[in-house]
Amino acid sequence: MNPVWPVELRDGAVTLRPLRTRDAKPWRAVRAANASWLRPWEATSPEPVVPPPTFRQMVRGFAREARAGRMLPFVVELDGNLVGQITVSGVTWGSLRSAHVGYWIDSRVAGRGTIPTALALVIDHCFRTLRLHRIEVNIRPENAASLRVAEKLGLRDEGLRVRYLHIDGRWRDHRTFAVTAEEVPDGMLTRLRTGRPAG
Repeated sequence: MNPVWPVELRDGAVTLRPLRTRDAKPWRAVRAANASWLRPWEATSPEPVVPPPTFRQMVRGFAREARAGRMLPFVVELDGNLVGQITVSGVTWGSLRSAHVGYWIDSRVAGRGTIPTALALVIDHCFRTLRLHRIEVNIRPENAASLRVAEKLGLRDEGLRVRYLHIDGRWRDHRTFAVTAEEVPDGMLTRLRTGRPAG
């Protein structure tokens, strides 16, 4: 199964589009400005890759995986400015039809509803266009901002996964939040706008 790629998703001032090689300068600038803010939440490898991939290699690798139907790597733009990323990974077809989503956002625009909107757009695209059945988001219990995103979207809390992901140099616990297509028949963006999560 091969999802349509590249694709752009948009709602108001929020646009999701593929990462491009010409994004190197603004991407690096945002990452540098947010290095300490992002460090506690970002995945690391227990065996670091040496040397790390270049930006161009990263973009090409993402595009290759997207064309193969295994991930959807989006840049998040707010009013035309690059402010983060949101990536659908671990896409599994067959009888599972599932994926998980990770994201990061520039601290200077955090709290404006950008990531809830981006996540809602991604979930709707996965359910309506790709015909996936289940999406999950895994969040460190200490990450209050991301927990608020899950709450705002009414994602179902499936409990704690002990030492689930390698983050900031150690194996860290995560809470898993999920939603299936049946839970949002009108779409996640509609749920976000109306503020009516499933009961």
